[in-house]
Parts: sequence; structure tokens; C-alpha cells
Amino acid sequence: MIDKKEVLNRFLNYISIDTQSNPESNSTPSTDKQWKLANQLATELEEMGMQDVSIDDNAYIMATLPPNITKKVPTIGFISHFDTSPDFNGKNINPQIIEDYDGGDIVLNKEKNIILSSEYFEDLKQYKGQTIITTDGTSLLGADDKAGVTEIMSAMEFLINHPEIKHGTIKIGFTPDEEIGRGAHKFDVEKFGADWAYTMDGSQIGELEYENFNAASAKVTVSGKSVHPGYAKDKMVNSMYIAQDFINSLPRLETPEHTEGRQGFFHLSNINGDVEETVLQYIIRDHDKKHFEARKKVIADLGIEICKQYQSECVKVEVTDQYKNMREKIEPNLHIVELAKKAMEAVNIEPIIKPIRGGTDGSQLSFMGLPCPNIFAGGHNFHGKYEYVPLESMLKATEVIIKIAELNTKK
Repeated sequence: MIDKKEVLNRFLNYISIDTQSNPESNSTPSTDKQWKLANQLATELEEMGMQDVSIDDNAYIMATLPPNITKKVPTIGFISHFDTSPDFNGKNINPQIIEDYDGGDIVLNKEKNIILSSEYFEDLKQYKGQTIITTDGTSLLGADDKAGVTEIMSAMEFLINHPEIKHGTIKIGFTPDEEIGRGAHKFDVEKFGADWAYTMDGSQIGELEYENFNAASAKVTVSGKSVHPGYAKDKMVNSMYIAQDFINSLPRLETPEHTEGRQGFFHLSNINGDVEETVLQYIIRDHDKKHFEARKKVIADLGIEICKQYQSECVKVEVTDQYKNMREKIEPNLHIVELAKKAMEAVNIEPIIKPIRGGTDGSQLSFMGLPCPNIFAGGHNFHGKYEYVPLESMLKATEVIIKIAELNTKK
């Protein structure tokens, strides 16, 4: 039986460490503060008895659990990222623990009247009677993906302490900077040495995913001319108004709040500007490769069109590819999805196989030669103050890892 209290304490320890990544940095990891947790994880792995523990110059952590059988079976891996999103406050996390959740609203912050509503966030209701870990309304929680890190660490410790559970060679990896699209950029697949792996980075209990968005980012720089407003007639060019034209020219219903399933979108994630210059940050997402390429062309062509309208080179659009849909790499290896499905069923979880409306390290790793579907880590409402994770979901994810390892020996 997995120790519930140990899993909880491990998770609380990890989220107490600020590991937000920074998209403006060119270093790896993108923030020095990620090293604190990275070094701690490497030390913990050595202390629990993992072999070949390494942490490289870019904070990528790898370790091996040797087999306890003589039969030759595939080497499998489990991967999570330890950075947290830069999109919302990730400092001074003060988690709340709600035991025996009653199915109703949860007050996150009474003073600021911040409520985690079970009517608005309907998934909450399915966890009635469980232990829910939430924020205090002032930060994100960090379950994305410290829940995944916790589950992998807990599963490895359990397997070490229970040699009666037979398993082959297991590799684990922890990465920085996944939240800014660089988690797999410097991952050494050859050194990792697994035949395939699973990222523990999904959301609700039961999720099993091998499709994800094709993804790109777009930086739109709008140039204006700033002069004294009292003498601005026919001279001032306000970049913010031009930026507004750009924003309004993209299809309003093709945004995250109006799309679902495999539907793609344009997402304006940040605006920073004044009269002289405004910078728009977009992310572009679509499951369909042709639609994805068309979206990139739409946003590039719009920049050209607005320049024509204003008869100046006032808009510059820079589009950068981030990751691809891993489906084409997983489909020839669907037995690895089937193994995860059987493991879930064996621990009384109904698998939910669906496309990811996001991305994971697994999408990039699959194109680097390491097929890597995604398994639930248990959290909900990532990247904001309404983030929460049921402790029981983390325990079940830990059980799934252990069961995958066990079932792999019976192939």
C-alpha cells in the first residue's frame, strides 16, 4: 500500500520551491532557481537507491532502476518536468488541504473573495469525499508538473522497497523549461536508453493521450511614432491602435475560450506596448497539420496586409515552430498505449483516451526517437489560482506507474 502521507508531504515539499521558467531567457535552465529542486531531486534519487543518477550542465536529471528479473524485457521510462508556468505567480505557494471534500464550493481566499466553484469547475464534483489540495488564491499550485515528479519518485521508492514486484530496467528523467516549450530540447535520448517512455503530465484521472497540438509561437511587433500629443496632427502614429486592428482582424471565435477537442486556435497571451511600440505574443495551435500551416500563414499574411493599409513597414511578424503532433510517431507503436491502458484498468481506472489540448515533453521526444505517450498526473486548472489536485489521483497515478512496470515483464 502506497503511503498517502508520504506522497502528500513529498508533493508539498516540491511545490514549496519556486521553479518558474522564463521565456525571455536563452539559458538552460532558463532560471537559476530551477537548480534548487533539480539538485534536491538528484540527491533524493541517490538516497533512495536509484542507480546511474546524473544531473547535467542544463539540469536534466536521469536515473536507472535496475531489473530484478533475468528475463529480457523492454526498457521503459517515465518523465516529468519540474519547472512551473511563468504565466501566473509561482512564488510563496500556500496550499490548502481539504479533507473529505463535500462536493461544494471551496473558499480559496476569504479576504479577496476568491472561490473555487464546483458549479463553474464541474470536474470538482467527481472528487467528493477525497482530499483536495488547492491554492490560497494568490498563486498557482505547481501540480503541473510536480504532481508528476512526485508520482514517479514515489513509484520508484515503492518498487525499491518491494522487490517482490517484478520489473525490468526502468529509466526516469526530469526536465527543466517544459512550460516554455524547451523541455526536451537538450534531452539526451541515447543516454536515456529507453525503448519507449511515458510523460506523467496529464490532467484528470484516467487521461491517456498520444495526440497533441502542432504548436508555434508568434511575436508581432508594431511600430509607431511618438510625438507631443498637442502637436500630433498628421504626425503621431499610435502603435497600440494598429495592434488593435491586428487583434480584431483574427477570427474571434478561433480562440481557446471558444474551441474544444481537436479544434485549433490563435491565442493572444500577452500585450506590452506604448505609442512608439507594441508587442503582441501569440501561440498558434492545431491538431491537423494542414490547418496548422494555414494558421501560421494567416497570421503572417495579416502583418503584410496591415502594412499595406498603413502604407508603412509598421508590423513585423516572427513565427517560430515549437512542437508537432506526436500521433504519427505513436501510431506505429500502439502497443505502448495498450500497455498503459491495461495498467489503468488493472488498478480500477477507466482510461480516457483523447487528444491533448496542449503539449508535453513527450511530443518532442517522440520525434527524437523516443515514443512517449502522456498519462494523467491528476491536476486540474493548471497555470492559475484555481489549480487543484486530488491526493487520491496522485496515488492512483503512482499505482499506474508501478503496474506498467509489472505488466511489462509479462509481455
